[in-house]
Amino acid sequence: MTDKCNFWSTSVFLTIIVQCVLFRPLRFTLSLSDMLVKLNQIILFSLFAFFLAWALYPLYIRFLKYIHAGKQIREDAVTGEKSAIFSKMHSHKSGTPTMGGWLFLLVMWIMIGISYFLQYKGIINNTLVSRQETYVLLFGFFSLGLLWLLDDFFNIRGRGTIKWLSAKAKMVWMIIVAWFISRWFYSKLGVDFINFRPFAWQIHLWIFYPIITFFITISIVNAINITDGLDGLAGGLMTIILFVLWIVTFGYQTYIATTVIAILIAVLVAFMFFNINPAKIFMWDSWAFALWGFLASLLYILNMRMGIIIPFIIIFLLFIIDIFSVLLQIIWKKRFHRKLFAISPLHHLFEYKGMPEPTIVMKAWMLQGILAAIAIIAVFYQISG
Repeated sequence: MTDKCNFWSTSVFLTIIVQCVLFRPLRFTLSLSDMLVKLNQIILFSLFAFFLAWALYPLYIRFLKYIHAGKQIREDAVTGEKSAIFSKMHSHKSGTPTMGGWLFLLVMWIMIGISYFLQYKGIINNTLVSRQETYVLLFGFFSLGLLWLLDDFFNIRGRGTIKWLSAKAKMVWMIIVAWFISRWFYSKLGVDFINFRPFAWQIHLWIFYPIITFFITISIVNAINITDGLDGLAGGLMTIILFVLWIVTFGYQTYIATTVIAILIAVLVAFMFFNINPAKIFMWDSWAFALWGFLASLLYILNMRMGIIIPFIIIFLLFIIDIFSVLLQIIWKKRFHRKLFAISPLHHLFEYKGMPEPTIVMKAWMLQGILAAIAIIAVFYQISG
């Protein structure tokens, strides 16, 4: 009885904080009791996803070891020459099971199937697949994720001279997915603006909107993948980012999208049990691109509804800095024929300078938490302003 009371007390507390404090200027269509029901459903979905992933990962790791699905250390740097420094620093990780993203996608498929079963039984009213809230989110998630599952497979099997899909093949698929997402918002939803609140209101781009969002998706789709270079780094940062977006979507009563985000957070937390240093498994490319396909779509949805661009830039700042260090390294190499940094991206430079890997990760998590707090304050300022 006490546990049940504590569970409901926690639910009430979270609902009051998110709905009545952070989003108090909004007008809600549901009563507090109805919102509590939605919140409890979200918590139950996320708890089930967490325990499912937590139970499957040890079995999955054993299976990956059995098929010799180990990590292949990158041999070439982004500037073209052999990555001797990277290979030396990370040689001990060679052979660690990878392709963790396969289980990521599998758990989401299972949770979608469970939602259909629960709707069929009359326990819930909606599945996790909703035209208004999650169609384009799940498309971005699975379309990019499935391609990079194939890339992961080629990587661990050492197919071809570059050990993975060619850059041309991956770019073609990214172009197709980015084009679909941009066209969906422009043609299907009639969105032609970017919302830069609180510094500016809607800036209409008209026909240039799908072009700009297309290049945004193509340009930033690699950010998560580049940052995923240390045990627990990208996973921890993405967990914090997704939590901020969970608060925003719950406050705007998009409960189906909120549930999908909660499932992603739950699986990420379960994955972190086995990914923190020393990592027993790596996500590799599949999860990075699946998550960015999801995030890009969610970013455009929230931009359409309330203007999340500025808060998103804040919470994504560490990823932006990391990818900027890589771009700067490439430009410097091509312009001056020498490297600006001994190694890039930035987190590997800190590692090269002697900072222990767990220290880099923990400091990055703390910085991400501070950025998350600033982003939440920015969201509150936009709503109340």
